[in-house]
Amino acid sequence: MRLETTARATQWGVSLNEFQVYGTGGGTTPTIPPGAVRVAEFLADCPFSHRLPDDPIIFPNLPGASHMHSFFGAAGTNAYSTVDTLLNANSNCNPSIDKSSYWIPTLYRDNAPVEPVTGIFYYLGEGVRDDLIAQTQPLPLGLRIVAGNAKATGPADNTISRWSCLHAGHVGSSADFVNCPAGSMLESYLDFPHCWDGRNLDSTDHKSHMAYPVNNACPASHPVVVPKLRQVMRYPVTGDPARLRLASGGGFTMHGDFFNAWPVEEMARRVNDCIRPIIKCGTDGRP
Repeated sequence: MRLETTARATQWGVSLNEFQVYGTGGGTTPTIPPGAVRVAEFLADCPFSHRLPDDPIIFPNLPGASHMHSFFGAAGTNAYSTVDTLLNANSNCNPSIDKSSYWIPTLYRDNAPVEPVTGIFYYLGEGVRDDLIAQTQPLPLGLRIVAGNAKATGPADNTISRWSCLHAGHVGSSADFVNCPAGSMLESYLDFPHCWDGRNLDSTDHKSHMAYPVNNACPASHPVVVPKLRQVMRYPVTGDPARLRLASGGGFTMHGDFFNAWPVEEMARRVNDCIRPIIKCGTDGRP
C-alpha cells in the first residue's frame, strides 16, 4: 500500500520522499491473528542514556543553552544532533532499531538528579475514529515533536502532562507532583500531538506543524493522522513532593521532545501491522 501524500517541508528545506508501507501480506492490511488484543500499539523501552544542558530541537547547535535534560534512545544526542547522526548512533532502546532520541527535563530531589528506572514510549492509534486509525500514516523520518509546556507558571497552564503513582490509584493524577506512598513509584504521563500538517518536519515555534485531534478527528489544517506517542516515566521516588523540582521548574512544566529516527521501512511496517488493524504489538512490532 503506497501513501498518497508526497510532502515537501519547504520552510525547513527538507524533501519528504514518497513512503512505501511495508507489512504483512505484501503491504496489504494484515489478517488479525486469533487471540490478538484489539489495541493499536507498539512500543520502545529506552533506559536513561545521559544528561546534558542541550536541546537539538529548541537550541540546535547551541551547546549549554538549555536547562538540563535527560536523554533516552540514540546515544550521544547533543545540541549538534541531526537525522544522520541519530541514524548512525547506537541506541539503548528495545528495539535497538529505534534510533530516535527522546528527552525530558531532569527531575531533582533535594537538588540531586533522579532518573527514571526506564522510559517507555508507546506508539498508539487512538483519539480518532477507527476509520481514521485505519488511515494512519507513518511518522516521517526527521519529524520533531514537542509536547507539554516548559514555561508553565502553574498547574492551570498544564493541560497535557500528568503525575500519578504506580500501583496507588487512590492517589489520583495531577498536573503537578503528587505524594506517592511507600512501595509505589512516581509516574509521569505525557501524550504528544498526532495530527500532522503533512508538510513540515518542524516549525518556528516547534509546535504549530502538529495538532491534537478535535471531536475524534484531525483538524483540516493538520489532516494527516500519525501514531500518537505516549511517554511514560517511572521514578524511584515517593513521599513529600515539596522536595522535588524539574530542571524547567515545577512539576507542571513537565514536557517532552521527540526527534524521529526510526528507519522508514520499519516505522511503516509497524503502522501497517499494528496501528491500522488495531493490534497490540510488543517491542518487536509483532502481536
